[in-house]
Amino acid sequence: MNEHDERTFAALPPVQGRGFAQSEWGRAWLAALEDSALDGQQVKAGRRHSRAGAVGAVTVRPGRITALVRDRDGTAQRSDVVVQRLSAADWDRLLDLVAGRAGHVAALLDRALPPHLAEDAAAAGVDLLPGIGDLEPECACGAWDHCPHTAALCHQVARLLDEDPFVLLLIRGRGERELRRELEARGTARTTAHARQAPAGVPAREVFAAHAVVRELPAPPPAVEAPGRAPVLAGASAEPPGLDVPALEFLVTAAAARAHQMLSEALAPGHEETPVPVELTVRQDAVRLAAAGPPGRVADRLAAGCGHGRAELAQAVRAWGHGGPAALAVLDEDGEPEPADLARARARLAGAWEQGEAPRLRAVRNRWTVVGTGAQLRYGPDGRWWPYRKEGGRWQPAGPGDHDPAAALAGVLAES
Repeated sequence: MNEHDERTFAALPPVQGRGFAQSEWGRAWLAALEDSALDGQQVKAGRRHSRAGAVGAVTVRPGRITALVRDRDGTAQRSDVVVQRLSAADWDRLLDLVAGRAGHVAALLDRALPPHLAEDAAAAGVDLLPGIGDLEPECACGAWDHCPHTAALCHQVARLLDEDPFVLLLIRGRGERELRRELEARGTARTTAHARQAPAGVPAREVFAAHAVVRELPAPPPAVEAPGRAPVLAGASAEPPGLDVPALEFLVTAAAARAHQMLSEALAPGHEETPVPVELTVRQDAVRLAAAGPPGRVADRLAAGCGHGRAELAQAVRAWGHGGPAALAVLDEDGEPEPADLARARARLAGAWEQGEAPRLRAVRNRWTVVGTGAQLRYGPDGRWWPYRKEGGRWQPAGPGDHDPAAALAGVLAES
């Protein structure tokens, strides 16, 4: 094991509130803990230990994490959590996958983990994120299952994963520098192999026979700092009959802004991995345009086109700002979630608060209202929970969606 195969992180300070698992990686880690531990009370006790700052410096090495965890009386227990390393074959598949996708490589070289890396790895047969039974506890207190000490250590690691997701790759067997070297080696090998396979030249008769001329792709266009200014169309002459000049000016401005956004997205690293967006419906496109802030008369036309009044359009625009079509679907729909999704959400909510402190919820289809407050959660078709807040007798979208209902609810409760 070389010097880069082990990292030690200083003890983290106490944290108030929830304070755990804000990232996808951290949430998956704690979900594995909750699925592995036989006693949920031990997990909650560990959360209290970690929140109180009882976990000392955490040492991370391939297959094992270690820390001293103090009890309330000051007694320190050495606690370890063992995680299975990926095999050499697993690492080969994972690194080949990453090296073959420019977006993944760019993210890793920028010291970030691509958001879809875990899903892509699972599709290739590599379980990067831990699952049920993958976090094996070893504690000096003598417990044979997860105890408050190992549970506290796992909660602290979730905080580390929020800060540095490379911790997960180190636990699975490879440090950051080693990963960078191997990715660079794979990139060089791919370039060399491509050069060897490429023909030295193509006879002209073959090109003419194929009735095609091979040309190099043009260079990407340069980035543009801001969309261009739309021309002023009103006032030069009398408006032609049937032409709404303010509406036309607004559409030109909106089209320029959309073109600027699409160009910026196309030039961003990893754009080739981005799914093609679904075509918007007429109502969705009207709400998108309304979100750009049209003048009053144009806003009235958009509202009429949606079949709504100005208040309903404003509510839809607010939803759109928090999450586009997905947030708009939650505003419009009230479907019945699957029982498994509801059970998973209740478990997450129960585990986010101490016993007796959890808010009381009244559930009606996909809408869960916190009794005695102006806070509500709505479950969307995309599997996320969206926060709502009651304002002026109307439920208004209050923030972006989250797969963790407790995280979505915590923000709207704090504001309420």
